[in-house]
Amino acid sequence: MNAPLPQLAKAIGRDDPAFLRVTAAFFLGGFATFELLYSVQPLLPIFAHDFHLAPATAALSVSVATLVMAPALIVAGTASEFWGRKRMMVAALVVSSLATLASALAPSWALLLTLRAVMGLALSGLPAIAMAYIVDEMAPSALGLAMGLYIAGSTLGGMFGRLVVAVIADHAGWRLAIAAVGLNSLLGALFFVCALPRERVFSPRAPDIAGLARTFRGHFADPGLRLLYAAAFLNMGAFVCTYNYIGFRLAAAPFSLSPTTIGLVFTLYLVGAASSAIMGDLAGRIGRRRVLWIAAAIGLAGVVVTLPDNLPAIILGIAMITWSFFGVHSISSSWVGLRADLGRGQAAALYLFFYYLGSSVSGWVGGLFYAQGRWPGVAGLVGAMLTLALLLAWRLSRVPPPRHLQKL
Repeated sequence: MNAPLPQLAKAIGRDDPAFLRVTAAFFLGGFATFELLYSVQPLLPIFAHDFHLAPATAALSVSVATLVMAPALIVAGTASEFWGRKRMMVAALVVSSLATLASALAPSWALLLTLRAVMGLALSGLPAIAMAYIVDEMAPSALGLAMGLYIAGSTLGGMFGRLVVAVIADHAGWRLAIAAVGLNSLLGALFFVCALPRERVFSPRAPDIAGLARTFRGHFADPGLRLLYAAAFLNMGAFVCTYNYIGFRLAAAPFSLSPTTIGLVFTLYLVGAASSAIMGDLAGRIGRRRVLWIAAAIGLAGVVVTLPDNLPAIILGIAMITWSFFGVHSISSSWVGLRADLGRGQAAALYLFFYYLGSSVSGWVGGLFYAQGRWPGVAGLVGAMLTLALLLAWRLSRVPPPRHLQKL
């Protein structure tokens, strides 16, 4: 006689054998996501030189991918409620890796941007669904660590992609560098297929358009979710803006660093890997309300530290911004899933919509500030965004939990 469904649909705790498989798969999934999206960042000065572009135009190689990805995340997150989580995430990784391989052969700037847009569109099938999968399948005691490890993978993927691309581009050209990223992500997709188990708790359901509309309205009606969405826009925008234009600053006088040396700056993502796991776990143990604003304040202080033309100070400031961003993201992303009683896939997709919209808009606008004011101009923009993010974190700490939660 079969056991009833509620007994089979047991959430995954830390002592469950499936915990290691799930966290390993999403660690690699997060790794591939940031590797594919942001590996071109250290190439921006090279693109500007080779294609005769302004800094803001070169930054479109990052912004176009995330701009296309942002609205597609909402569609993908919603579709996963009907078609299932795993199959959509696998397709996203495979297609986006192949698009990246193709972009290495692009003969023109226009075609390169087109393939980057295709990559962003395809990749949209992973991030929102990954967050929803983790929130659905993990027991509350394991949620903070699982989400932190997923974001730690994102951190290391961003570091690895940027560093390897910088080194390869310095010695063998940017085309081979991009091809290496595409191939590595394709191998990661194969691991993801084998490691990730199918959903236990979640099961696909028939489409209900009217129900979806009510769910979306419910997400925006929640003041906590509105604040989390705004914070996602500001924090991601500030972070991407910082890393987009720090390479231009370090390539110019008085530093005049090589692409390989500039690429070493991205090893600071190790700081983010530690932050996402540590801050995520800390928030799960002592409360998100107590930890989020502290993480946000660290980033604002880091902007001030980057202002002098002193390389050690710049590195320290970038490290502080990195710690802050990944800590905030780890806390906020799990908080979204907890506040959303229904439609967690859509709630996660909306969070990431604003997250990547911030990346796209600020990543490009920062180039206009750099053209007018060089690094102090960029620092002013980033500082303003992080000041607003800190105020949002303070306000969020005073928003009561939703009805379906006794304690958040």
